[in-house]
Amino acid sequence: MENVLTARKKTTSQISETILSDNSHVVVLIGNPNVGKSVIFNFLTGKYVTVSNYPGTTIEITRGVGKIGNEEVTFVDTPGINGFVPNSEDEQVTRDILLNEKVTSVLQVGDANNLRRALMISLQLAEMEIPFLLNLNMMDELQESGYTIDIDLLQDKLGIPVNSTVAVRRVGTNQIRKRLPSARRSNWNILYPPVIEDAITKVGELIENPPVARRAMALLLLMEDEGLQTWVHRNMSADAINKMRPIIAAIEQKLGMPISYFVAQTRFRYVDKLCDIVVKKERRMPARLPAYIDKFVTHPIWGIPILFVLLTFLYLIVGVFGAQILVDLIEKTLFGKFINPSAVWLFKTLVPVPFVQDLFVGEYGIITMALTYGLAIVLPIVSTFFFIFSLFEDSGYLSRIALMLNRFFKMIGLNGKAVLPMILGLGCDTMASLSTRILETKKERRIAIFLLALGVPCSAQLGVILGMTALLPWQATALWIVVVTIVMIIVGSLSSRIIHGEISDFILELPPLRLPLFANIVVKTVSRVEWYIKEIIPVFIIGTLILFFLDKLAIMPIITDAAAPIVNRLLGLPVQTAEAFLIGFLRRDYGAAGLFNLARQGGLSGNQVVVSIVTITLFMPCIANLLVIIKELGLKIAFIISIIILPIAFIVGGLLNLILNAMGIVF
Repeated sequence: MENVLTARKKTTSQISETILSDNSHVVVLIGNPNVGKSVIFNFLTGKYVTVSNYPGTTIEITRGVGKIGNEEVTFVDTPGINGFVPNSEDEQVTRDILLNEKVTSVLQVGDANNLRRALMISLQLAEMEIPFLLNLNMMDELQESGYTIDIDLLQDKLGIPVNSTVAVRRVGTNQIRKRLPSARRSNWNILYPPVIEDAITKVGELIENPPVARRAMALLLLMEDEGLQTWVHRNMSADAINKMRPIIAAIEQKLGMPISYFVAQTRFRYVDKLCDIVVKKERRMPARLPAYIDKFVTHPIWGIPILFVLLTFLYLIVGVFGAQILVDLIEKTLFGKFINPSAVWLFKTLVPVPFVQDLFVGEYGIITMALTYGLAIVLPIVSTFFFIFSLFEDSGYLSRIALMLNRFFKMIGLNGKAVLPMILGLGCDTMASLSTRILETKKERRIAIFLLALGVPCSAQLGVILGMTALLPWQATALWIVVVTIVMIIVGSLSSRIIHGEISDFILELPPLRLPLFANIVVKTVSRVEWYIKEIIPVFIIGTLILFFLDKLAIMPIITDAAAPIVNRLLGLPVQTAEAFLIGFLRRDYGAAGLFNLARQGGLSGNQVVVSIVTITLFMPCIANLLVIIKELGLKIAFIISIIILPIAFIVGGLLNLILNAMGIVF
């Protein structure tokens, strides 16, 4: 464990060199998305892990140290993949770890319910001649469906150890530790049609010092893996490259199709044969309750009211229980009666320096404002949101939402796959912007990042907004949703017409709908709350310090006076809200928290609450998200996005204020 704690203090590149390139044993976890890889990784490593970006990318890799017998082993958890010819940067990082690092063995985690998909990866690991252990997870769901897998026969056919687990219940997980030392190269070899085999031989002869088996490397080059271009130019001579290109062109001309497609079809035939041998149906099972529920939640008609019921449940837990009951308990009782009065007394008594007193317990004090906002107002709301979000996530319902909203996203120039970054944006827009890499075209990524920055509130901001709308009739919440949705549709539709490029096809694999385990929900919620406290509370403190010095330097009145025509006349809001919008650029949730506090004190009318939450939702992306947009799309596009979003927010807020007043609507 000492290695991991030391690694926390090192830079990303140093971590990579220390963990992946030393002489210790390195086991890399590989598998398809949503197969329980991270659960098994956490079991093997415990809590002491490091998370860092893989060198040269923004993709996070989790590393930890665990013991196999008496020996320390470094485990590396990689992004989920569907194959080793990458379609995204996530998949490329996983493939590059196998090609570029000193890997002792691989622990492949597969879904027992989808053995075909798992074996496609097993086949490619076999071709690479990398020692591995295959662990088939979710065996309970396979058995409930009436099927079994002959593990002994599968081991015999693959020539490697095969283990089975129900990871969330720790069934079979101890066997992973015992069987990992016996990981070995698979003897599962397949033959491609003669035209491919001939090309493998010819290309293989051109490769010097391949990082994996020469045959596997030749296949990757034949399939024209774009991610290997750097390796090709670094490790192959110009003469070898010139000889390889006509070989590929000649084969594709013979086949009349891309080589990658032809190779994939051959592999599928071999995998299907093996599945037919080892997978048996024991008995005909009656349809399970989750199957019936699944039909309803994904139904084009019934699925919509179910979604609204669940969103109402989210609103009651977050907006009522979190934002009202818990906030009142913590802010009014704990902070209002004990912490803040004690802090004021302490500083007044022991620190007779007005400047220091104001810094910590004044109007813009670190304790009386930053910690009160961050811990007493926002934390209860965020915690309840994280709990419900984890519940939806573990049940498999988030993917169902993506399926149902596919048609809506087509209206704004995206396909249904973009729903996933948008849903992640409800957790954190910054991370969601990075996750747009799952989208296959540049056009889709630009539109998705733009819409994330424009109208998708992060968890903290959403929680605070739900807390504000909980003070008003339900029609106010509906109006906020409708206005933001209309703006997103209009802006998305215009963007899809202005931005050149293509939209990819929508292909999404749904994980099984399952009853989530309460222990897993708690672990995820606690982990996310810990992230919030470590990452966001310091930002609240920085934001408070900015307001403190703006106030002390008498700059705040200048800003509020300058913003008065927009905030007061256009939006119809009190001048004090200018502070919330100002600090909202640092953290949009902090700006929302300022508005929430003002509303609870009676400083905003019902109409003003609606106008303010619409404006803050459509407001500028926070600094962290803006930096990610610059990294992903470049400074020029990030600047264009910012100068478009800012006027949209104020124009929409101003129009809403005008319409409410003209129609005499009062909340």
